[in-house]
Amino acid sequence: MNESKFLKKKNEKGQSKNIKKYVLTLLSRTLCTIILVLVLLIGFKTSKKFKVFFHEQVYNQTFPFSTFKQIYQNYFGQSFSLKGFDVEEQQVFDEKISYKSTKKYKDGVELEVSSNYMVPSLESGIVVFLGEKEEYGSTIIIQQVNGVDAWYGNIKVSGLKLYDYVEKGKLLGEAQDKKLYLAFQKEGKFQAYQNYLS
Repeated sequence: MNESKFLKKKNEKGQSKNIKKYVLTLLSRTLCTIILVLVLLIGFKTSKKFKVFFHEQVYNQTFPFSTFKQIYQNYFGQSFSLKGFDVEEQQVFDEKISYKSTKKYKDGVELEVSSNYMVPSLESGIVVFLGEKEEYGSTIIIQQVNGVDAWYGNIKVSGLKLYDYVEKGKLLGEAQDKKLYLAFQKEGKFQAYQNYLS
């Protein structure tokens, strides 16, 4: 009888320690968030240079998701796995872009494709831009796992949102007017499309 009381008290103490640990973690994260917000507010109020720097870093720079993923895996191991969770299955097509002809266009290439052509992703990556680009029309930019930003222009995007992860071969949308514009950018510099389009 005494042994069961001892085990019960021991379990209660363990639960109490877990609750304290959770509360301390929550408080420390909240405190860090508050400090970060205060630093940003003070920076915006007092320094014009800070505003310019912040705007440049947040709005004009592409965030290197693939580099961040590599750093995260080096320090913390594999990313969070959804193993054991029910995840909706999606059909993925592993195909290359088929086209009739190519023509140099701006910083990339214009491909002549068939009518109602559904454009597949050339590589896996994260959607970092969805919208209109001057002279490219409706555009989707995917930051691929190899660190290259692939621009798909003149495309009617279907079912994708910003920061969605796209598998290689997933259908991105329909090319408009039998034309697809492609451009490839790495570290802010446009690359020769021949290296990425086979």
